[in-house]
Amino acid sequence: MKTRIGGSLAAVVAVTGLVLPSSASATNGYFSHGWGIKSKAMAGVAAALPMDTLVSATNPAGMAFVGESFDAGVSFFSPSPRGYEANADYPVQQVQTPGGSVSMPAGSFITPGRYGSSGDWFLIPSFGYNHQLDERSTIGVSVFGNGGMNTKYKDRPPFENFAVYPNQRIGPYPDGSMGPIFDFSSGRPVPVTAPMQGTVNGNPDGIYTATTPAGINLEQLFIEIPYTYKLADGKQSVGIAPVLAVQRFEATGLEPFKQLSVRPDKVTNQGVDWSYGFGLHVGWYGEVSDRLALGASYRTTVWMSKFDDYSGLFADGGSFDIPAMFNFGLAFKARPNLTLAFDYQHIFYDETHAIANSNDVDVSGCQGASPKPSYCLGANGGVGFGWESMDVFKLGLKYDPTERLSLMGGVSYNTDFLRSDRQGLFNILSPATIRWHLTAGASYRATRRDEFAFSVAYMPEETFDGRSPTLTRAQSGSLYMEQLELSLGWTRRF
Repeated sequence: MKTRIGGSLAAVVAVTGLVLPSSASATNGYFSHGWGIKSKAMAGVAAALPMDTLVSATNPAGMAFVGESFDAGVSFFSPSPRGYEANADYPVQQVQTPGGSVSMPAGSFITPGRYGSSGDWFLIPSFGYNHQLDERSTIGVSVFGNGGMNTKYKDRPPFENFAVYPNQRIGPYPDGSMGPIFDFSSGRPVPVTAPMQGTVNGNPDGIYTATTPAGINLEQLFIEIPYTYKLADGKQSVGIAPVLAVQRFEATGLEPFKQLSVRPDKVTNQGVDWSYGFGLHVGWYGEVSDRLALGASYRTTVWMSKFDDYSGLFADGGSFDIPAMFNFGLAFKARPNLTLAFDYQHIFYDETHAIANSNDVDVSGCQGASPKPSYCLGANGGVGFGWESMDVFKLGLKYDPTERLSLMGGVSYNTDFLRSDRQGLFNILSPATIRWHLTAGASYRATRRDEFAFSVAYMPEETFDGRSPTLTRAQSGSLYMEQLELSLGWTRRF
């Protein structure tokens, strides 16, 4: 029976080359909700509200209005709890044996229960410096991390039922299909491992058996070098910034997916791999009146070198470019000491194949001999995480009760990250379910030159209910995640 399964500037650049943020997990997809401590306190608004040198991460043109200064910040980020809850609705079949009827799973499934990812706190540093070249132009550097993706399932591997037993034979069934062979003579299913004519070893020495820890770790570091120029009236500026990026990635415990890859030896447990790339960030900022400012920016795709050690996991042989991003914002002074700001952000996840390609495809053809279909793991059209582009709406408030103290708060909302509820299973590795960000913070100017700031962001738990029919048929489950971030920052003005 079958079962299917300048000097200062140079110094800052030198230091940043030695720093890579600790891994974190997805917020707006896998982008951070904001960059710069004061921006974080206001839900990430910054396109039309330059407050420190990390504004370059959102709109490089804003650097023209922050003066000559240096910023250092650190965020303590907790994406916990996060994981996957599998329901007990996987399909079963009744098998007649000499001892009676036996109920068996009718395909691959995830053992029902809640799978929680470990790793509760991560450290994310940021730096920025801006140098005034003359009355109209500046040059600077901003160093920051993205939200990243991280999961580590240590207690048990979610994909433990995605491969046959070690050395179990695979052979033909009466209907002409192929599947694992069981011996039912004892009245219960016992995997057949002894060689049989017309069969093959479906899992030699357990090479496709999932291990722990299972998960992925993606970390990203950005270095932007913005140049700005104030236009004739001095109230507008344009900015351009080359973007340098470094990524490192590791995957573990994904052994069952070797069967579906054009490069089975480059899917999992290959250690840490590095990727390097570049892009371009351009922006405009304008104070259109004494009370209203507008800003807009566009960062191109950051074209990255391939993860060669994981060329069998990501589409197009390990390609993992960083998506383009568009920002538009406005800031309005409702009163001299009260500012309201709104940002709209669009993240082009659908342009990065490793992220956007659908996994709602029949992967059974990937288990055969080469050549394998183009949608198999690692191929040009290889299956991905099924993400779509994301829209983010941010609203922030800044109130200055005194000349030294500022109080800030904000809220943001982003659209769904998955194209459909049939894309859920692969995203056990990246449960980017967060939709709302609630933020607050304050800054205090201790001296003429020194200012200190803090922010707190709470992201309420969100779930995503779905199924992956091509892998687990009718079984359903829920991705879930909750987050908390605490940030501290220091600004030094020169």
